[in-house]
Amino acid sequence: MDYKDYYKIMGVARDSTSDEIKRSYKKLARKYHPDVSKEADAEIRFKEVGEAYAVLKDSDKRAAYDQLGNDWQSGQDFNPPPDWDAGFEFKGGRATGSSQADYSDFFESLFGHEFGAGQPSGQYRTANTPGEDRHAKVLIDLEDAYNGATRSIILQSPELDQQGRIVNKQRTLKVKIPKGVKQGQRIRLTGQGAPSPGDAPAGDLYLELAFNSHAIYRVVQHDVYIDLPVTPWEAALGATVKVPTPGGSVDLKIAPETKSGQKLRLKARGIPAKSPGDLYVVTQIILPPADTDEAVAIYKKMEEKLAFNPRSSLGV
Repeated sequence: MDYKDYYKIMGVARDSTSDEIKRSYKKLARKYHPDVSKEADAEIRFKEVGEAYAVLKDSDKRAAYDQLGNDWQSGQDFNPPPDWDAGFEFKGGRATGSSQADYSDFFESLFGHEFGAGQPSGQYRTANTPGEDRHAKVLIDLEDAYNGATRSIILQSPELDQQGRIVNKQRTLKVKIPKGVKQGQRIRLTGQGAPSPGDAPAGDLYLELAFNSHAIYRVVQHDVYIDLPVTPWEAALGATVKVPTPGGSVDLKIAPETKSGQKLRLKARGIPAKSPGDLYVVTQIILPPADTDEAVAIYKKMEEKLAFNPRSSLGV
């Protein structure tokens, strides 16, 4: 899908104030309203303006949208950069009924359905209304899931300054990461969400956990995968080799005639939990380079002595 420049759609600068954005929206909404506009593409433009305003009027969504930077240009294929929203807090809640806007695929890919709208029109917050819940994505290391940890998390919370412009305020929280957490799991921090406008309790903060990319491991739910390089003779003759795991290295027996891509399961060596995951070792046979005369001679001798045709099953 194409990237959408919401500032261009609204005809405002990136540093525009909330009042400037609101004035522009009222002007464009009148201009392109399908009931009054004579423009051929009025309905499409009206929806685009509404979608852009839904983001730019909301300090949370606008700050996260701005996080994409200026590198994206209209017309480019768009995929959100990995973890682009990490550390941002968002307002929760799905709109229903007449308040549900008709958003584009671009909007939904950016914020998801749960961020589709704010409060339904006509509702207002009183002094007895609890603060809104907040949501943030937090990156942790795979080892944290194995051992548990306490981490200092920096969150970005958009606020309006005295000029009505959005600024990102950072705050640091100490968060206990329980042993056995998995990708996508949420941690609830009571009272760490948005404050109430009066004396009611603050909302809660929900942290969605995601793993940092790892140099050697891949994670699927509670299971962990690692590619294990083995030599041709280890695969052909069998061997016992050391394999690293997030819980410490183990000795793994390689059976004779093991093939490349074969999965060997280490039961309960995945992420610990009530039902622990497994660790899968995927063998990758690596050929030694023929970069010396001796190595070349060995390969030539194998060619002469071994009656081996890996393409025999292809009938050639």
